[in-house]
Amino acid sequence: MGPVRIVIVGGSFGGLTTAYELRKRLAPERAEITLVAKDDHFHFVPSFPWVATGRRRLEQISFPLAPPLASRQVRFVNETVTHIDTAAKVVATDAAEHRYDYVVIATGHRSANEAVPGLGPFDGPGHSPMSAEETEELAQAIRRLLADPGPVVIGAAPGASCIGPAYELAFGLDHLLRRRGLRHQVPISLLTPEPFLGHMGMGGAGTIRQLLEAALEERDITYRTSTAITAITEDAVETADAAPSPAACSIVIPPLAGVEAVAASEGLVNPKGFIPVDDHYRHAVADGVYAVGVAVALPPVDATPVPVNFPKTGHMTEQMAKIAAADLAARLDGREASTAELSARCILDMGDRAAYLAVDPVRPPRNRIPTVSEGRPWLVAKVAFERVYLAFVRRGKLPPTTLGW
Repeated sequence: MGPVRIVIVGGSFGGLTTAYELRKRLAPERAEITLVAKDDHFHFVPSFPWVATGRRRLEQISFPLAPPLASRQVRFVNETVTHIDTAAKVVATDAAEHRYDYVVIATGHRSANEAVPGLGPFDGPGHSPMSAEETEELAQAIRRLLADPGPVVIGAAPGASCIGPAYELAFGLDHLLRRRGLRHQVPISLLTPEPFLGHMGMGGAGTIRQLLEAALEERDITYRTSTAITAITEDAVETADAAPSPAACSIVIPPLAGVEAVAASEGLVNPKGFIPVDDHYRHAVADGVYAVGVAVALPPVDATPVPVNFPKTGHMTEQMAKIAAADLAARLDGREASTAELSARCILDMGDRAAYLAVDPVRPPRNRIPTVSEGRPWLVAKVAFERVYLAFVRRGKLPPTTLGW
């Protein structure tokens, strides 16, 4: 009997972590691991706001996937998945078919920009930092803003689940404009679907609400909560609850949806295109299917006047990938691995300093009182984590810490 065939779909945090963890647990003679991804580079997504504001170039936070995967004896296939047949156990791409005994779906998301008319950025005036291409386009828009200042609206659409970057962009842009002596020419507004600042899809945590309220107010950044952004025009952001907000530049985090190829695969997803799983991140029905990261269906923590979905961070994706890899390896030995509730640790860039937030578990009520801290050392830690993480993963290793998401 030959080695078990494992196909991993996706080359970002979920896919890369799963590949490294599986190879650590399963020698090449036991498992033939193939990673399929449409992008041949890994991008450190938490640094996209820095790329947008000019503190990083995309090539500084990216590297080609093939070399580190080859060092771990993981085959890399640079193809676009078109369909997953769970009955035949085949992952079909635009170039081939890959048969599997087990598949781990770590495709990430599709930005549902169509939920907000005008969001664009390539077919409308709005901007978003949700992909490498969109982030580079946003960086160009911010350079234009510096040359021709005007009001800025930053926010998240109803149903968004990745709200942290909106805060980071508001703080980062404020910091950039102050350094350029242009802040007095650029009013900044933050519009969020959250019922209060710092909700972030997890019901808030400790004193993060008070910290964000004070930070926005001291920087003269106006904000509105429970706000539903309905459309973006060339010079304004429209909402359901107030008059349009003038905007020379609008940056809006969209709601997320399932990747089209996965959503179109029979029996894999829920109506929103996300994959239902159990505590081990195994598919609820399909045999041999795991899912990790943004592709996973996770219900909101509470009902809010304007929808806010459960957050999915790099740190949480890494946890899912490790749990799934441990369970898959254990199943090959005829046993079941342990699992755990998701926790969250993140560092929120605030321009001249940063805020650290740790919750365990993410979904309240929690075992521990959340940790909330603010200061310049956390900004240093965030920069250090980016460098450490990239240094490790580009050499085929996972970093020894998960601090800094």
